[in-house]
Amino acid sequence: MRKKAIPIFVVLGLIFLIVSISGISILIKNFTPGKERMELSEYYHLTEDSQIPITLNHSVLDTYATKIDGHIYLDYHFIHDNLNSRFYWDTNENILLYTTADSIISANVESTNYSIGKTSTNHDKVIVKATADSAWVDIEFVKQYSDFTYTLYEEPTRIVITNDWKEITTATLKKNTVVRQKGGIKSPILCDVAKGDSVVILETDEKFTKVCTTDGITGYISSKYVKNTKTEALTSDFVSEEFTHIKLNKAINLAWHQMGGSSSRTQAVSVLSDSKGINVLSPTWFKVKDNTGNISSIADSSYVDYCHSQNVDVWGLVSNFEIEGVNTSEVLTHTSSRQNLVNQLIAVALQYNLDGINVDFEAMNGSEIGDSYIQFIRELSIKCANNDIVLSVDVPVPAPYNDFYNYTELGLFADYVILMAYDEHYGQQSGEGSVASLSWTKEAVDNLLAENVPADQIIFGIPFYTKLWKLTPTTEEATENNYMIAFENLGMNTAKEWMTNNIDEWTWLEDCGQYYGQTVQNGITYKMWLEDTSSLEQRLQLMKEYSLAGAGFWKLGLESKNAWDTIIKFIN
Repeated sequence: MRKKAIPIFVVLGLIFLIVSISGISILIKNFTPGKERMELSEYYHLTEDSQIPITLNHSVLDTYATKIDGHIYLDYHFIHDNLNSRFYWDTNENILLYTTADSIISANVESTNYSIGKTSTNHDKVIVKATADSAWVDIEFVKQYSDFTYTLYEEPTRIVITNDWKEITTATLKKNTVVRQKGGIKSPILCDVAKGDSVVILETDEKFTKVCTTDGITGYISSKYVKNTKTEALTSDFVSEEFTHIKLNKAINLAWHQMGGSSSRTQAVSVLSDSKGINVLSPTWFKVKDNTGNISSIADSSYVDYCHSQNVDVWGLVSNFEIEGVNTSEVLTHTSSRQNLVNQLIAVALQYNLDGINVDFEAMNGSEIGDSYIQFIRELSIKCANNDIVLSVDVPVPAPYNDFYNYTELGLFADYVILMAYDEHYGQQSGEGSVASLSWTKEAVDNLLAENVPADQIIFGIPFYTKLWKLTPTTEEATENNYMIAFENLGMNTAKEWMTNNIDEWTWLEDCGQYYGQTVQNGITYKMWLEDTSSLEQRLQLMKEYSLAGAGFWKLGLESKNAWDTIIKFIN
């Protein structure tokens, strides 16, 4: 029995030894850093030789530059969205445009020359190449006008761009190590880094730190190798342009004068004699009449001469929505028609000795217009400034669906931005309500200021009209949601007279800054948020509180006589 037991112990010992060795091997394998390397072509997802990866502000992007004839080109959309949104690419006529504070720069496809105004300059290489849905632009041409730096690296060719001038956290490395694709010792190695190298810290963790190397590779290193963490401020030597504006040396009291088929000195005499304190008249004289940028005009020199004799400036208004068949997108997205429109406006302004042009473009399709509206304003502003003509633009209140107005750029290129702070409620879709409640208009001003439009360039648009709302039940049993909502616009006198004759109790609404009343007649509910001198005074006080450039009133003929007595208390 004893002799038989010995082999059993030997077998058990051998099994234990084998298991121990296997366990140790597994432990060694699990805790030994992996040596597998990932090719940078795989890391950057390169599928074509022409693709050049971009690291922007320490983030590797999923978009690429390209190399053409040995030169680096950037995609127009990348330029616009990341480096300089003032570049404008006309996909219809294959023209690249850039507008400075005082010049329009243009480059045609496949050309080595570009124009600054009427002067031609050679760039020594092709500036822009067209693609099916975009364009490639030489990086050095873009850099002339843009605030960024870049460095080119090889194997593979890649570009590192910086244009976010903020504080970053950097660190030096304690010893030679590697950057891995992910946090973990088994993750593939992307590159080697040496003791003393500097890296940008992107994310910190107890075991692994996410970094970006100087040559634009982002990945992870063991946190134990990081030392001397510090904050550095990135700086740029780019000199930004200075924009100047033509401004009236007084608070602006502007009134729009809506006109029909003709205009004359008599009409100017009439509206000025019926008002007080107006120093800018904006007659509705010009309309875009076709899709090639031509305009119709009912301007009159005698009207202008009389206004000037009364020390009143004239800013001729141009609109885009009054002639059937005009497609504003078609006009503005074609450089030839857009610039024809600009030239025609300047021509009539000079012909009639106008002091300014007032652009009232509304009802536009933002997705179709894109940057073409703001490019129109840029181009018009240059020619207005060259001819000492004030450029003002009428804009709706800031909202996501109005982003294409590009309020910040308007503040740079236009002399005045007129905030049309009315039509807060406009029909069935919005529901009934105030034309311009005080809280809503205040928010609109705040939002425009937040877009970096200076207060002394903002003219506060104020309505002279009230909406009389009519809610007609669509079913026998009226509920909140089954009314057909309609309205009628009434001038201040007519609205107050209707309110007086039909509603016994008026309620002052503090947040609206208006009197409110309602009544039911023959099953129809009538509601009114009254625009009168009380509501007018509330808005003028807001104008003063914000130190705005002045106020504009829509429109002459709808105001009450005593409205002007209220206005001149604030604008004198």
